[in-house]
Amino acid sequence: MEQLEAEGDIAADYLEELLDIADLDGDLDMDVEGDRAAVSIVGAELAQLVGRDGEVLDALQELTRLAVYRETGERSRLMLDISGFRAQKREQLVALAADTVARVKETGAPVSLDPMSPFERKVVHDAVAAAGLVSESEGVEPRRHVVVLPE
Repeated sequence: MEQLEAEGDIAADYLEELLDIADLDGDLDMDVEGDRAAVSIVGAELAQLVGRDGEVLDALQELTRLAVYRETGERSRLMLDISGFRAQKREQLVALAADTVARVKETGAPVSLDPMSPFERKVVHDAVAAAGLVSESEGVEPRRHVVVLPE
């Protein structure tokens, strides 16, 4: 827990500096979610830090993880959210997983979903497992996708 809090502090310092350089206002919130540190930035004018479909957010998360690695020498699984983008995406993906699980149970046939990022696939795998079914990832990036399997 202490290590995750330290990762959050390092990440917050890095992100505060980034916001200052970019002359953007944002409030940072640090937390520990399960087995990873989580940092959220909220502010009025931060859409450019999310980008189209979260592409800029993904890049900023990787840069932040590198900053943590530089300080600790340990690989970080830190999650970054900006303006609630990931939280909203998670809700949509959990709903998609529930609909897909229902369809698989009804038809008894596997269902393949559209390609997703690693974050999106993890959310879907977790939701499918919670519903009592099994899923697996197939394909190669950037076309890697989730297949939900019948019981």
